[in-house]
Order: sequence, then structure tokens, then C-alpha cells
Amino acid sequence: MSTLEIKQLRKSYGAAEIIKGIDLKIEDREFIVFVGPSGCGKSTLLRMIAGLEEISGGELLIDGARMNEITPDRRGLAMVFQSYALYPHMTVAENMAFALRLAGVPKAEREQRVRVAAKTLQLEALLGRKPANLSGGQRQRVAIGRAIVRQPKAFLFDEPLSNLDAALRVQTRLEIAKLHRDLQATMIYVTHDQIEAMTLADRIVVFNAGRIEQVGTPLELYHNPANLFVAGFIGSPKMNLIGAVVRESTPGALVLTLDGASLVSVQPATIAAGAKLTIGLRPEHIVVDPQGPISGHVEAVERLGNESIAYVGIGASLPLTVKLPPQSPVALGDKLHLALNGHAVSLFGEDGHALGWTQPQAGG
Repeated sequence: MSTLEIKQLRKSYGAAEIIKGIDLKIEDREFIVFVGPSGCGKSTLLRMIAGLEEISGGELLIDGARMNEITPDRRGLAMVFQSYALYPHMTVAENMAFALRLAGVPKAEREQRVRVAAKTLQLEALLGRKPANLSGGQRQRVAIGRAIVRQPKAFLFDEPLSNLDAALRVQTRLEIAKLHRDLQATMIYVTHDQIEAMTLADRIVVFNAGRIEQVGTPLELYHNPANLFVAGFIGSPKMNLIGAVVRESTPGALVLTLDGASLVSVQPATIAAGAKLTIGLRPEHIVVDPQGPISGHVEAVERLGNESIAYVGIGASLPLTVKLPPQSPVALGDKLHLALNGHAVSLFGEDGHALGWTQPQAGG
């Protein structure tokens, strides 16, 4: 397949700079997911890689060759869009073979490539149908098949599941993961859904306002967010972020006063007393404990079957999100005492950047 390297890539529309000097290297056969909120620049960057948007500055290299001025058809990439964009008057087989026919590929080879792609995507029984007679998931698989038959250097996916209902999203997500394993292909996938990013990616690239906030494996980003933006974006439910002040800093412990006047102790860190921080707590790392140092009243409970989510007001600006067992008896209005269950917590400085992870002390 192919490697791809981006060096100080920029994109501007007039005076508005959308992509602000991005550096990124994608290895052969990697599954890379671009994730971030709407308007962060992830789809724009994908379109620049595909050649559908001009590059305002920097370099794009594919297998070491500069691509800035190369037209889309000569980059050797295949893109799957959010909309299926199938020709309604053509059959599935004709849709999948259309680009090959335009490129002058002989009929026998076209048919062979379509058969192979159809088998991979379980579309063999549908080759004679037209798009109107297909489900949304089947249409998306045809669009993916149209990309596969081109035998590209890399696949580009631009939010391909956003038009599907919840059940089909999960099914098609699994199919794309299997496709990556089967094809051993380089894939770049854009989504605003961090669950898709966590389940599909070898590495995730988190975007915000035209810049990369962090690059890493899903678990690296989950357990070691580089800043408050990544901490709040990766994870469902998202990480609790609570303002805190260092009350005591001793060789044995760092004692923090949280918003709401709760006290917690974590293992020592080189932070002076009086420093203002943000502490990050994952919902699954908080437990109900009658002796716990954090207390508050339950403001809402969500029963999800496999778990319950409680939102506990502790006096901070937002309630604390806590994951509980599915049959937990917690009810609206209950007063809970909470503790950290021994997992690491994250500390962020006033500039929003991570100060590192520490373990909670016993009883805190």
C-alpha cells in the first residue's frame, strides 16, 4: 500500500486560515482516524489529501513523492463520501465498475475486480440490482466496493456512516474493520464520533480549530490526554473535569480542594501549594463509599441496562458523572459519598495542558 507524510500543511480561504500548519506521518497499512468537532478542519484536510482542495502551504508526500500539484486521478487514492453518490440507472456491478471503464480497463479485468470486491463485501447476490432496491447499508457497501476495485494506494473515508441508523452504523463499522484486516490497506477515516474513532483506529488524530491536539493509540488518548480538550472529547461518558486548588504539597501527598469544598489526596507531584489545577476523573473510576471524601446529591440517573449513570451535584459547575452497576439502587435526590477506586487521575495546569497522572491515596 502506501505511506503518507504531511509537512506544515496549510489551507486558507482568503484571510481565513482553516488548516494551520499540520505535521503528520501515516505508515503503510495503518488505520488512522481524524476526529474532532464540526468545523475543526478534519474533512478539509482529507479533501486536501485527495486533491479536491488546493494546498495553500506546506507539502503532501505519498510514498516520498510530492503531491501538491498532482491531480486527484493521478494520486492513486480512492475516497468514500458521506453520501453514496451511486448512479440510479446503473446496477451495482455497473456502479462498481464505472471508474474502471472510464480508465479503459479491459472488460474481463473489470468484471474480475468487481467479483472479488463483491465477495469481500458480501454483495454477490446484489450485483444485478439498482440502488433504489438496496438498503442504506448495502448502498454504502457498494460505494466502498467502487473504491476497492480501483486497487488504490490508500482509502479515504469521509464520515461514511453518518447517514445510517444506529444498528447499521455498528454493523458497517465492524465490516470496515474487517475490510482493513482483509485488505491490509492504508486507511484514513474522518468522523466526529469518538466511539467510531476508539473502535476502528490504530492511531487517532484529534483536531481542534485547524490544529492537531494529540496523536496516539485509542488507549493512549483515553488514559493520557495531552490537554483539557482531548480529555473532554475522548470517552463516553466524557471525563469529569473539576477545578481544584493545591491545599498541601508534601513528600507524602498532594492534597487538593475541589470545587464544592471536597478534599482528595493523590500521590505527590512537584506542584506548589496554592496552584490552581483541573483534576480529571473518569466516571468508571469513581465508586460509592460511605467513607468517601466527595459527597453530593443525585440530580439524574440514566438506566442503560448494562450500567447506570448517575449525575451527582457536588457544588462544582457541573455535576459529577459516575458509572454504577446496572442494578444500583441509587435514586434521584439520594445523597452519595464517593471515592476514587485506585485508578490514576489526571491533573491539568491553568494553561490546560496535562501535568501527568497520579494515583489516589488510600481514602481519597
